[in-house]
Amino acid sequence: MNAFSLENIVTKNMNITNIKNWGLNIQASKEKPFLISGPCSAETEEQVLQTCTQIAGLGVDVLRAGIWKPRTRPGCFEGIGSKALPWLIEAGKQTNLPVCCEIATPQHAEEALKHGVDILWIGARTTVNPFAVQAIADALQGVDIPVMIKNPVNPDLELWIGAIERIAQAGITKIAAIHRGFSVYNAPKYRNQPQWEIPIELRRRVSNLEIICDPSHIAGKRALLYEIAQHALDLDFDGLMLESHINPHVAWSDAKQQVTPQGLEVLMNQLITRQSDTDNLDYLNKINHFRTLIDNLDTQTLHLLSERMEIVRQIGLYKKESNIAILQIDRWLNVREGALKKAASSNLSENFVEDIINTIHTESIRQQTTIMRKD
Repeated sequence: MNAFSLENIVTKNMNITNIKNWGLNIQASKEKPFLISGPCSAETEEQVLQTCTQIAGLGVDVLRAGIWKPRTRPGCFEGIGSKALPWLIEAGKQTNLPVCCEIATPQHAEEALKHGVDILWIGARTTVNPFAVQAIADALQGVDIPVMIKNPVNPDLELWIGAIERIAQAGITKIAAIHRGFSVYNAPKYRNQPQWEIPIELRRRVSNLEIICDPSHIAGKRALLYEIAQHALDLDFDGLMLESHINPHVAWSDAKQQVTPQGLEVLMNQLITRQSDTDNLDYLNKINHFRTLIDNLDTQTLHLLSERMEIVRQIGLYKKESNIAILQIDRWLNVREGALKKAASSNLSENFVEDIINTIHTESIRQQTTIMRKD
């Protein structure tokens, strides 16, 4: 099945209900982003209740706690298990807030439903496995509980969309996506690379799907939470999932990325929310002027690229007549080096220019290959 038909399946058949219509009295708005918070792991009843009751008045819409923790290596704390579910449910009752937890198996789903968990989420290590997601979808048939789906650990948009489709095909309409970043070896700054272009493409492909950002798992450390959270709001993400703990320094898992209730309050007060649009005529007039300029420049850019490719095709004909190979590595390296040198003086990032010049070169080779193969 090609990408076009895959895209059509998603956009035509997805029946998705807005978060505010999940029937959980969620008060999120553009002035206050949808916020999920609570401990990474439920460790003790006291820890869960103290954390949740202290964050309840800080704009939190949904309480979270890890009940089962899929860990990379054995021997690490893997969660209390079902024993902790009553603690989370009690926290919800005391604060009058809905609660959510991660599930990775049909058995987890059954236990969470039995105890009255309001929202489920499927974690990154589960999303990467279509068999596991399908098993959960089968277990949830006929139960329209809200389900949030984290991106897979690897940067694979089709896997992410596939997991969303499987849950939707089980009859679930209350669906949201969670962006928690992608694993890379020896990540230089973040625990998981954000690769913002992937959730942006998800939004294009599934425009009615709301996306929540998980800065805790992207950042991996408290000092980077604000940077990630603010960028997500700048990109018009629909909410945040932030891990909090009554005493993060002694947390049994992910201690470095959790914040105290006081830290959560400070962080949320620092964030600036953005509007998706406005009726301000002065803004609309100015932005439409700039957009017209961009549209004209885009047209010129495409025209110039077309002219460039016409020259590429002429070169291809001369190479064919002279029996010369398509790839001329010295010439290509000179073109690439020249473009990269101009990047800084043009106020463009080197990565951006490199992506463009590589894409142009790939298309140039394709054009000349077509000429070479003609009779």
